[in-house]
Amino acid sequence: MNSFSHLSADGNPAMVDVGAKTITRRTARARSVVSLGPDIMQHLTPSGLTGNDIATKKGPVFQTAIIAGTMAAKRTDDLIPLCHSLGLDNCQITITTEGTDAVVHCLVSTEGKTGVEMEALVGASVAALTIYDMCKVFSHDIIIRETKLMEKTGGKRDFRRE
Repeated sequence: MNSFSHLSADGNPAMVDVGAKTITRRTARARSVVSLGPDIMQHLTPSGLTGNDIATKKGPVFQTAIIAGTMAAKRTDDLIPLCHSLGLDNCQITITTEGTDAVVHCLVSTEGKTGVEMEALVGASVAALTIYDMCKVFSHDIIIRETKLMEKTGGKRDFRRE
């Protein structure tokens, strides 16, 4: 039976000691789905080289969400108490639309002793929250339906969700 990795033998919160682990290439891909609804999607317009976006008084929604998600992924250890500080080699956030949903994809990678799942999840989550924040002027019926890990490589075992 697996035990919680962030608890010490006496049951107290503890950072995982990764000192003896081997440095390997670590990647993670996460996704958040934001249901915007037709009232907001009617504001989706072509945005030059970046594809479609939603223009608001605060600026372009998807472009701003990409920046916010990238910044958040780089600062995950400031948000999640027992996460290790990681220098990310790459963080790519893309946002696509499917019907009345905005789908945020966050891909993160590094060379290190610990995985980047939390960085990918935080990046996707904050991008989704930014979309909510910037679109609430149109409607408060926005729903962030899900945020989930889609894939990770490196470390003890790889994971891939269909």
